Amino acid sequence: MWKRSSRIIAMLIAGCGTISRAQSPDLPPGPVQAKARTACLECHEARIILQQRLGKPAWTKEVDKMIKWGAVVEASDRDAFIEYLSANFGTDKPAYVAEKTGAQTAQKSHGERQ
Repeated sequence: MWKRSSRIIAMLIAGCGTISRAQSPDLPPGPVQAKARTACLECHEARIILQQRLGKPAWTKEVDKMIKWGAVVEASDRDAFIEYLSANFGTDKPAYVAEKTGAQTAQKSHGERQ
């Protein structure tokens, strides 16, 4: 009985991670996309990054701060990270608009009827 319960719990936990990742938007393609996924998405959802609009000096400070806080970024990749983030999430980019989920759509519809 215990083995069966353990397997079911393990499957549920694994499934929750898959569902969570499937619902989270991805970082844009680029030379360090895979490394950014590993370094940044270890602690943050992609939306935290996608909504940022920072200039290169601000991205430099952010990358250095995250490295100090434990983000795994090779010293040889630091500048590439800053370039990637500045190019994709710079001040010249349009504001991030989150996709609406079914729950958000239902709440909006419900709120409009009141």
